Amino acid sequence: MNAQKATVKGVVADGDLPVPFANIYLKGTEKGTATDEDGNYSIHSLQPGKYVLIASAIGYETFRTSFLVGKDEVVSLNIELTASAEALDEMVVTGTLKAVNRLESAVPVEVYSPTFLKKNPTPSIFEALQNVNGVRPQINCNVCNTGDIHINGLEGPYTLVLIDGMPIVSGLGTVYGLSGIPNSLIDQIEIVKGPASTLYGSEAVGGLINIITKSTLEAPKIFADVFATGWGEYNLDVGAKAALGKKVDMLLGVNYFKYDQLIDNNGDNFTDLTLQDRISVFQKWNFKRDNSKLFTLAGRFFYEDRWGGELQWTPEFRGGDEIYGESIYTRRWEVLGQYELPFEEKMLLSFSYNDHNQNSVYGNTPYLADQRIGFGQLTWDKTLGKHDLLFGSAVRYNYYDDDTAATANLRGNEADEVFIPSLFVQDEYKFAEKHSVLAGLRYDYDSRHGNIFTPRAAYRWKIGNHDIFRANFGTGFRVVNLFTEDHAALTGARDVIITEALNPERSTNINLNYLKKIYADNGTFISIDASAFYTNFSNQILPDYDTDPNQIIYDNLDGKSVSQGISANIETVLPNGLRFLVGATYQDVSQTENGVTTQQILTERFTGTWNVSYAIRSLDLSIDYTGNLYGPMRLPLISDLDPRSEFSPTWSIQNIQFTYKGLPNFEFYGGVKNLLNWTPNRGNPFIIARANDPFDNNVQFDNNGDVVATPNNPFALTFDPSYVYGPNQGIRGFFGMRYTVF
Repeated sequence: MNAQKATVKGVVADGDLPVPFANIYLKGTEKGTATDEDGNYSIHSLQPGKYVLIASAIGYETFRTSFLVGKDEVVSLNIELTASAEALDEMVVTGTLKAVNRLESAVPVEVYSPTFLKKNPTPSIFEALQNVNGVRPQINCNVCNTGDIHINGLEGPYTLVLIDGMPIVSGLGTVYGLSGIPNSLIDQIEIVKGPASTLYGSEAVGGLINIITKSTLEAPKIFADVFATGWGEYNLDVGAKAALGKKVDMLLGVNYFKYDQLIDNNGDNFTDLTLQDRISVFQKWNFKRDNSKLFTLAGRFFYEDRWGGELQWTPEFRGGDEIYGESIYTRRWEVLGQYELPFEEKMLLSFSYNDHNQNSVYGNTPYLADQRIGFGQLTWDKTLGKHDLLFGSAVRYNYYDDDTAATANLRGNEADEVFIPSLFVQDEYKFAEKHSVLAGLRYDYDSRHGNIFTPRAAYRWKIGNHDIFRANFGTGFRVVNLFTEDHAALTGARDVIITEALNPERSTNINLNYLKKIYADNGTFISIDASAFYTNFSNQILPDYDTDPNQIIYDNLDGKSVSQGISANIETVLPNGLRFLVGATYQDVSQTENGVTTQQILTERFTGTWNVSYAIRSLDLSIDYTGNLYGPMRLPLISDLDPRSEFSPTWSIQNIQFTYKGLPNFEFYGGVKNLLNWTPNRGNPFIIARANDPFDNNVQFDNNGDVVATPNNPFALTFDPSYVYGPNQGIRGFFGMRYTVF
């Protein structure tokens, strides 16, 4: 018995602060414990020998070390933990344009770390967002598979996408700009649901997504992530950082994606998945200045060649009317930076510029477009007593030109070019120990529409150390660029009708949010984040597919459009390594015009997401089971005789992944995507209308331009690939490897 009296003990701390309820165990044994409130731990009755101790705690990187213990020896082993990117007290900047603790922010901000993205590896941020509650990547075209991001049921144009706080992914670029950002370079993704135009201007009407890249100080020295799927998709992320002298650090990341397999599992002679060849190169520079003043500069170049269509299509048919194909060449570059002015006051200059060139053909319809967006912003962060003030001025330059009716006028084609200067102010006032209010106002001047004011207000009540209640009122506006690639207008036979001069869209939103975090004595952690939201739109512009099946009619809504619902996320972490993140949203998105209320097209009533993870510590193996569930949504039929379902079924995409971390610097992962092998052709006679006649050569029209039902066309249809609500990709395996050196 004397040989079993050895002990290891110590203190687990974060700097000078103890870490309570951290999990401590000895690898390969059943010995383990948890720290007390003062961070102390001890494990008794050890056999002499060598052990590997592993310490883990919510919000910290896992700690590993080995030690030797002799007979009756007491080993003192103190542990210093390092905060991880998943720390519970995340710093967020998106809600208020200031770096604040998430719990202290008056605006609710959801934060997703690189660890979240790794639980279901994807080649683009667009796909990665499928497991975020209340956020849905919407594929808009069955042939070219491009899409946008819906937040709380609102269409993609109402979501502003930022990179490092700069609005460089918008308009035309939203369709493609979320591809090619190396996931290995992402520090965190911040999501704000509800209007944010007071700080970010046009397009932040329904919400925004801010993709924050790693700083050169925090990024690994070398990283590589490569994976392949059973469908023949290949994705590579590689990068490195380097010090260029004592004053400059540089971070380089390259993403390459390739898919070139012709797969037609639904038998319509069209590719189920668009073929893609894409490369993206990202660089970020950090310049060290006196007094730790900030100066960063980043740039990205993106090129993609994608096509989808009839299986026999080759580039020689591009733009012709023999074999149907949608071929898209995209070239864009971006530059962005931040420079803190050399004053005692906290003044930050932010700037970005992007150039997006699009060379596309949809069958024999060309779509050639250029978009340039320049943005500059100066903010002054000032604290006066209990007032936390922010003053800002911004200017935005928009240039857009294409070969459609969007830029046509009496003088012919003419580019849309405009400067929009802005002023904004924000004041957060802490009027009591647990209570604070935030008020903000933005003024924009658009030469086409005049003066635009967008106020907002927020109230925060810190009920306890881990209980927060927030109430937010906000307004938003969007100056509409009509097309920026409307596939229904470009790929079908419908005529585009613009009935009036289109005014800016406006929105008013109320959001109530409650956040609670529970820490149990045994190390269990539970987080509850619940919200209720209501958004009312005026002047909303939505394409009308219903009035005339041969037309798309654009005008300002003469009535109202409402998005309302409730949403909740529950996260649970157990001491045994089991983690749950479950979310659900119920929403009602509708338009009312002339006393008639209709459900918004391609908008689900309810969604659910889940992420279940379990770590088998003795095997260095983790298991991730992720998925989503979508309720029925109304779909765009194109004739009264259209035999396809008017509403989608309730459908789900589910995935499982196994990750092995037993080798230093390496991770090996693999699994199965779309376990249920679900595709949208289930229960439908076809997905693409008239796939056998994509140029409508055998479609007959009457004198009014309406399609006539014939033996060859019994359902009176024209070619149309816009009946799409989910991916055509079925079940597939995947395998990958990560290599990281810090």
